[in-house]
This record gives sequence, structure tokens and C-alpha cells, in this order.
Amino acid sequence: MKYAFYPGCSLEVNAAAYDVSVRAVCQALGVELEELDDWNCCGATEYFSQDELTACAVIARNLAITKCDQLTAPCAACFLNLKKVDTLMSEHADMNGKINEALAAGGLSYKPGTVQIRHLLDVIYTDVGEERIRAAVKKPLNGLRVAPYYGCQVVRPFGGFDDPEYPTKMDELFTWIGAEVVDYPVKGHCCGGHMTQISEPEAYELIRRLLHSADEYQADVIACLCPMCQLNLDAYQSGVNGHFGTNYNLPIVYFTQLLGLAFGLAPKQLGFGKELVAAEPVIAAKVGV
Repeated sequence: MKYAFYPGCSLEVNAAAYDVSVRAVCQALGVELEELDDWNCCGATEYFSQDELTACAVIARNLAITKCDQLTAPCAACFLNLKKVDTLMSEHADMNGKINEALAAGGLSYKPGTVQIRHLLDVIYTDVGEERIRAAVKKPLNGLRVAPYYGCQVVRPFGGFDDPEYPTKMDELFTWIGAEVVDYPVKGHCCGGHMTQISEPEAYELIRRLLHSADEYQADVIACLCPMCQLNLDAYQSGVNGHFGTNYNLPIVYFTQLLGLAFGLAPKQLGFGKELVAAEPVIAAKVGV
């Protein structure tokens, strides 16, 4: 199975653990990722508020240089932006024309619908599937209690591969590798995004709710599929504790890191140790990794 791969900027810096674990897990599963040559930033969320047309054209450039008919992105924001622009171009002829006019300045063009944009979770769950994933397991994560956190950008409004309010695909994935999935009712709630840069009290409350629910259900780790979600829950956990007088100490990992452990890959191969709240001691105590 071969897919065009759009890593996005976060995977080169703060989400480096996601990048190495994505590549290691895909290699173990026989999923070939062909990174886009000369890809550019998707603009995250801020660019749209400044200049929608330019923001769309910048994103569309990545679609225009995609050589495969399927493009996968592990970052929730990147996935959302790529999907949003493709949908916008499909549904609005005027915007399609303006974006292609901008692309033409660089000798490019894009026909909406040419590339199928998919989050990596969808690729692993749907295309690889349960049988192959179970067959790849060498060290089941028996006894590890995992709270799967999807965030708000992967499953809505353009996700299409899972329930937008109460997704379950990552939950199922973890059961296939032997982990114990806890009831996590806030799995699709927002982490606040960049709210920490605007209003810390409001941001801390959003993050606290996520940590509280996982702690209440006695999760050992929270598993993410978005760099921003992982950053907020991990980097601002101490800030939340200081603000509310709590004592949360929950490791925040990527779903691919847990898959890799179950496949018998070494923690170092999967980027463990880059997180602020150490995950290895907790996981080692539970499954002996």
C-alpha cells in the first residue's frame, strides 16, 4: 500500500516523536509513505483569519504537487485544512477558479477531488485492518489503561470515517493490540488549540476537563492523534496543576507510539522520552516495556 505523505511542520519539531513513530509503525505494517517533495506549511488556523484566498492557495499547492491519488496526514490540523480546501474547491466554482489562478503563477493547477485526503488513523484502521494489526502484535499491551483522545478536528466537520461526536475507531485499534480502553466521554472535546496564548485561565479549564476525565476513569495514559492536543495536555499539565491546585501526572503519547510498542519496537525507535510527563515508567510498570 502506497500513499503520498504530508507530515506537516509540527512533526519536524515539537511532535518529532509522532514523526518517528508514524514512520516506524507504517514500515512494520507494510504501508509505504512517499513524502511530498517540497511540501509547504498548511498555515494552521491563523492564516485563514488573515487572508482566506491566500491561505487556501498555499494549502492547495500541496494537493497540486501530490502524485498519488491518496494523501495521508497524521496531524489533525493539516488533515482538516487539506480536506477543507479540497471541499471548498469542489463546492464553490468561484473559489476554485481563484485558487487555480493563484496556483498557475507557480505553474501548477489542481482539480478538486483528484486526491483523496485521509488521516493516518483511517488508513491504519480501514486499509490495514484488524487481521493484519493483530498479526503484527508481538507484545500485547495487556493491563495498560488507555484514554483515546481524538480532539475536535479529525472527526468533524470533514472526517467522514468515524462518528463526529463519539468516535470509536482508535478505541477499537487499541483493543486489537491488547490495551484496556477506558470510558472517556470527553474524547471529542476541544483542547483549546492556541487558547493558551490568548487566555490562560480559559485554556487551563479546557485542558483540566480532559485530564480530570482520564484521571477519574483511572487511565494510565492519554493517547492522541494530533500534535497540538499532545502539546497542550503535556506541556501545560503543570500549569493546570498550579492554577487549580491539582496533581495530575498523566503521560500524553501518540497512538502510533502505543502501536509500535505492541509490534515489539523499542521505545527509542518510537520517540519515547521526548514527552514532558514521562511515559516509559508507567508503561514499563504495566506491560514491562
